[in-house]
Amino acid sequence: MMTLEARSPRRILIVDDNPAIHEDFRKVLCPVARPSDELRGAAAALFGRPVDGPATTTYQVDVASRGQDGLARVRESMAEQQPYMLAFVDMRMPNGWNGIETTRQIWAINPLLQIVICTAFSDYSWDEIRSELPQ
Repeated sequence: MMTLEARSPRRILIVDDNPAIHEDFRKVLCPVARPSDELRGAAAALFGRPVDGPATTTYQVDVASRGQDGLARVRESMAEQQPYMLAFVDMRMPNGWNGIETTRQIWAINPLLQIVICTAFSDYSWDEIRSELPQ
């Protein structure tokens, strides 16, 4: 049986019309910085033994600028038998479906996908969102 650690990478989908948001997610989920040799040496001196670096998890972050494109990516991931483990979906996307419709469409083909709805401004209250997306 394959463990979670043996799977690589874990797939995350970002659906947002703002390319800067795509980059922000990549910075958080796919950092390139590793502790320098100097910092590792200082930690070894402090603790009296070599210190392992932090455990890292590898994520594959894919992006879509519209809900329709996000749905296409989810379809592709299902066809490849490498589904996304998580999707972050913007609520307001003026160039296509909003976050509710995007989530509804994605859940129609992958009801197990965990979705985080993100927004700076929403046209819906929490009660309206729960009513539209009871899952």
